[in-house]
Amino acid sequence: QVQLVESGGGLVQAGGSLRLGCAASGDIFGRYALGWFRQAPGKEREFVAALVWSSRATYNTYYADSVKGRFAVSRDNAKNTGYLQMNSLKPEDTAVYYCAAVWSGPAFSGRNIYDASKYNFWGQGTPVTVSS
Repeated sequence: QVQLVESGGGLVQAGGSLRLGCAASGDIFGRYALGWFRQAPGKEREFVAALVWSSRATYNTYYADSVKGRFAVSRDNAKNTGYLQMNSLKPEDTAVYYCAAVWSGPAFSGRNIYDASKYNFWGQGTPVTVSS
């Protein structure tokens, strides 16, 4: 079991930056895939980024096309914390951001990484508002 708590959301002007945090407690955090999703008003929850433990004993990163080159996902296992650095923010990035986790076994790969229903544990969400 993993419990997740997001932090760092807020109001920022277009072009600005925010760093979201995802503090984890419970199970061994290091072997869990960490995903970030967002949900804008009236829209479905969508994939943003993920950091997944690979068979090569390292982490692979994945990004939605809409955030590539602007967002960066990272984690500090010693602190049981994941991060989403968001730069060059746009008004269309406005949403509630959620971190999520799932045990990163061999079956967790491919399209599963982008699918919110495949993640077992979720934080409560943190709102991000980007003004134009």
